[in-house]
Amino acid sequence: MNFESILAGLNEKAASAAPLGKTLKFNMGDQAIFIDGTGDSNTISTDDKDADCTVSVSMDDFMALVSGDLNPMSAFMSGKIKVSGDMGVAMKLQGLLG
Repeated sequence: MNFESILAGLNEKAASAAPLGKTLKFNMGDQAIFIDGTGDSNTISTDDKDADCTVSVSMDDFMALVSGDLNPMSAFMSGKIKVSGDMGVAMKLQGLLG
């Protein structure tokens, strides 16, 4: 599974999920995924801009999250992912990652 296929999968899930109501960014060092859920639907881009909530995670752990091999809650509790900003937005991620 590569970054482009993950991005395509997220686009597909975002289109059918309820809008987040805010913006969220996955920060993976050299790569970023920005989810704008402020409109009628969630839109995904690779823009590296400020968001209401930022989830910092390594690329390997992000791929494991998206593939379902890593539980988001245990990843957070073990420090594999760090959340800054609006924690409520992060809690809505299950709809996009699940």
